[in-house]
Amino acid sequence: MSTPTFVFSFLLVSLCTPFVHSGFECLRVSPSQFLHSARTVVGVLQDVNSTLLSELTNVNNNVHNFRLSDAISACLDLLDLSADQLSWSISAIENPQGKHNGTGNLSNDLSTWLNAALANTDTCMDGFEDTNWNVKGLISTRIDHLNSMVQNLLNQMHPASSHFTNRGQFPSWVESWDKKLLFTNGVSWDAVVATDGSGNYSKVMDAVHAASDYSMRRYVIYVKRGVYVENVNIGKKKWNIVLMGEGMDVTVITGNLSYSKNLTTYRTATFAVNGRGFIARDISFRNTAGPERGQAVALRSDSDLSVFYRCGIFGYQDSLYAHGLRQFYRECKITGTVDFIFGYATAVFQSCQILVKKGLTKQKNTITAQGKRNSTDPSGFSIQFCNISADDDLLPAVNSTLTYLGRPWKPYSRTIFMQSYISEVLSSKGWLEWNGSAYLDTLYYAEYNNYGPGAFLNDRVKWPGYHVINDSSLVSNFTVTQLILGDLWLPSTGVRFIPGFGN
Repeated sequence: MSTPTFVFSFLLVSLCTPFVHSGFECLRVSPSQFLHSARTVVGVLQDVNSTLLSELTNVNNNVHNFRLSDAISACLDLLDLSADQLSWSISAIENPQGKHNGTGNLSNDLSTWLNAALANTDTCMDGFEDTNWNVKGLISTRIDHLNSMVQNLLNQMHPASSHFTNRGQFPSWVESWDKKLLFTNGVSWDAVVATDGSGNYSKVMDAVHAASDYSMRRYVIYVKRGVYVENVNIGKKKWNIVLMGEGMDVTVITGNLSYSKNLTTYRTATFAVNGRGFIARDISFRNTAGPERGQAVALRSDSDLSVFYRCGIFGYQDSLYAHGLRQFYRECKITGTVDFIFGYATAVFQSCQILVKKGLTKQKNTITAQGKRNSTDPSGFSIQFCNISADDDLLPAVNSTLTYLGRPWKPYSRTIFMQSYISEVLSSKGWLEWNGSAYLDTLYYAEYNNYGPGAFLNDRVKWPGYHVINDSSLVSNFTVTQLILGDLWLPSTGVRFIPGFGN
């Protein structure tokens, strides 16, 4: 993340189910009106894409400007993801009882997908910073129009009950054999990757290419111990891929791309995944660019209903880009300096080790920078049962380095640390401003039932949007069950999780 761009009003919505006279109880309008609006948005999106493709040709033919070319390419990729998210929304309304791409809670699915489309355009426009061509000005009006139309779709939905109806069933797209396979851990490999030639492939990306597009079954890639020097990008067509290593300390995917190499932050990721239903376990993702080269992402996820279990995510600035949609992290180790857990996603981190590293001289460390854009956006970060401490390189300077839990990247930035150990690494102030007093009354930051030398609350910030909470009922919306509807889809992954506050 490069530059800055509530009253608490987290509006969870109930199941959007058909009923006889009005169509859908979660819609303010008829299904046909919603579908007409959504298809119109798709047409506007196609127009923006055409403009960008034309500009990319002009840039490549007339100007040697790699950063601008990369920004346009990244924007095209992001708008392509938005097209999918709109397509999912249309399909779900057209056939609400059939198989679609979400949890089965249609209202939450729609809200998640449409807000992700808005986040994509934000990231698209951010990519044009530090470029000297007029592409940003050329498309900004079109992007604004696109955003207003997506927001209109969101306005056509009712904010409903603050309680989810959770029937404990699997999403319709999870096949029955898949549940049995992953519950019993009877995993068989579809592909094996090994540096020594003992597998089917020597590169992870080659194994990804071999997976079928839009697969409704898990495709399991076993990555043997070794260091894989490559940038992996799992495209949007590669659904339900499972990447399994031999341990985060021995199976490592590493790269060193950074913003300083004329790339957008979005394109610096060592490992990026867009295809839905992704699972990674016992593997690490590293970006070794170092603190002096600015934004350098180790892992970027745009995979809806994705899981990272016992994974290492190692970098400095912007290590983990939880870019969008619903994500779950369990028993991971995440390291970094500035905004090293950031993005627009709705994500829960359970039992993770979050280690702050030594950055540049006099640099302030910030653990999170969550990007909730508007009051009805369901996104947010929940950090639960975690350990927040200094990494080995910071320990000698822990008393002279200021570290904060987070800062507000976007107007309604929302993050809670709860039931976690916080070491002396943390500044007593707790949280840091992004740009003066901006967003301090609209953000939602909270701490609940943390412990350790850094968990004392006497000197915390006094912002309107900051909350010290003692009543668990006030933060139940941040549990796995409520924030990411984990009971509806995490059981199918075979990964352990705590649905509420534990024992």
